[in-house]
Amino acid sequence: MTSLHTTSVRRRRLGVAAAAAGLFATLLTAGPAAATPDPGDAATTRGGVSASEQAEARAAIKSGEIPGVDEIVHSDNIEHLTNIPKDALQGLNTDLAFQGKYAYAGNYDGFRIFDISNPKKPRTVAQVLCPGSQNDISVSGNLLFLSTDSSRSDNSCASTTQPATEKSSWEGMKVFDISDKRNPKYVAAVETACGSHTHTIIPERKDVYVYVSSYSPNATFPDCQPPHDGISVIKVPRKAPESARIVSFPVLFPDGGNPGAPDNPGVSKTTGCHDITVLPSKDLAAGACMGDGLLFSIKDPENPKIIDRVQDNVNFAFWHSASFNQDADKVVFTDELGGGGAATCNDEIGPNRGADGIYDITGKGDKRKLVFRSYFKIDRPQADTEVCVAHNGSLIPVKGRDLMVQAWYQGGVSVWDFTDSSKPKEIAYFERGPVSTDAVTTAGPWSAYYYNGYIYSNDIAKGFDVLKLDDRRTDPAKRVRLPELNVQTQPEYFRH
Repeated sequence: MTSLHTTSVRRRRLGVAAAAAGLFATLLTAGPAAATPDPGDAATTRGGVSASEQAEARAAIKSGEIPGVDEIVHSDNIEHLTNIPKDALQGLNTDLAFQGKYAYAGNYDGFRIFDISNPKKPRTVAQVLCPGSQNDISVSGNLLFLSTDSSRSDNSCASTTQPATEKSSWEGMKVFDISDKRNPKYVAAVETACGSHTHTIIPERKDVYVYVSSYSPNATFPDCQPPHDGISVIKVPRKAPESARIVSFPVLFPDGGNPGAPDNPGVSKTTGCHDITVLPSKDLAAGACMGDGLLFSIKDPENPKIIDRVQDNVNFAFWHSASFNQDADKVVFTDELGGGGAATCNDEIGPNRGADGIYDITGKGDKRKLVFRSYFKIDRPQADTEVCVAHNGSLIPVKGRDLMVQAWYQGGVSVWDFTDSSKPKEIAYFERGPVSTDAVTTAGPWSAYYYNGYIYSNDIAKGFDVLKLDDRRTDPAKRVRLPELNVQTQPEYFRH
C-alpha cells in the first residue's frame, strides 16, 4: 500500500556513485510503440546497480533519508488530491495539454482525455489507442495534434513498428477533431523528416502553425537524411485540417550547430531541435536544440529568424526544453543529462550538470542576447536506481515573481522561484520513493504543469496526479483562469 506523509525538505545527499471510450475499441489491433530515450549523455546510462549500491539505497530508506519504495512524500504546502492509474493505455505517460474543463494526456500508445471539472475526482472521457512513441500533445479549438517519433508501417492508428531504413515507413504529425470529446476523429497526417519528437503550435484565427522538432538523421534512413539542421513548419487550416501540409523547412544551423564530441566531449551533436517554446504575444521563441540554445523571432511564423544562440560545453549535455518568464526577459533551459534514462541527481553528478540553466535576455530587438546567470537543480537526495532528470514544467502566474513548477522524473515535482535569476530556490515539492532498489527504472513525472489553480502531473508509470499548492507566494495564481493551455505555447497570463 502506498503511504502518504509530509516531511520537511531533505537537504542531505546520498553518497552514491553516478548511474546512468473513443476510438479505443476499434483500434485494438495496433502494435506497441517503441520506447526510445533521448540521446543525452549515454555515458551515464546503465541498466543495473551494484550490490553495494542496492544496500546503500535500502539503508537510506531505513534511515528516512529517502522515501520508501513507492512512498509519497511532499512539503507542507502541497496536498496530493488524487492519482488516476493507467487504464487501457499501458505505454509510457508523456505530455499534457488543457482546454476548459479537460486535460489531454499523451501516452506512447495514444492519448487519454480527462474531465477535470472536479480536480479531486478527474473522470476519463475517452482513451484513444494510436501508438507512435512520444505522442507529444497539443490542442487548439477543435483540433488536437499528436507527434509520432517511431518508425511505423503507415500513418494509421493501427500501424505497427517498421524499420526506418524502409522507404514506406512513416513518422510525423497526426491531427484529430475533438469537437466530440467522447469520440475524437483522426482527420489528417503529415509526414515530416525524422518524425516528430515534439511539436509546438502557433494558433492563429484561420490557421494553426505547427513547429515540428526532430533529430538524429542517418544516411540509411530514406526519410531522415543528414544534414538535418532545421525544423518542419506545418500549416493546418482550421476549417479544412485534412489539407494540412508542410510550408517551410527553415534552417536554424547553417554552420551545422554544436559539433559535439570530440570537440566538446559529453555534449550532444546538434542535428535538429528537441523542443521549442513560443511566446506569440512577443513574437519570440526559444529553442532547446541538443547542443545549442536559441532565441529567435517568429514574427513571420513560416520563416523564423535567429536572434541569438548559446552553448554550454561544460555542464550541459542535451538542451531539452525552454520556458520564458512572463516579462520575456529570462529563459530557463533544461539539460536532459543521461537522456532520461539515468540517475543523475546525486553528489557524483553534482549541482551544475543535469540542471536548469537560467539566462537573462538583454538588449532590444534583433540585438537581444542570452546571458547566463545560474543553474538550478533539486537538492533532495535520490537513489542510484531512480532515473532523475530536469524535464517539462510551466510558469505559475504571479505578478512580480518568476515561479515555475517542473517535473524531474523520479525526482518528483519541484516548485521553484527564479525571480532573482542568480539565486533560484525551491519552495515546494512532491515525490514518490524508488520504484525499485534493485535496478535503474524509468518512472516519475514526465510533465508537471500549473493550470487554473492546480498542478497536474503525468507520471510515466503511476498515472495522472493532481496536486494543490497552498503558499502565500503562489496563491495569487489561483485567480488566473485560462481557457486553454499548451505549455510550449506560452500565454499572456494577465490578459485573461
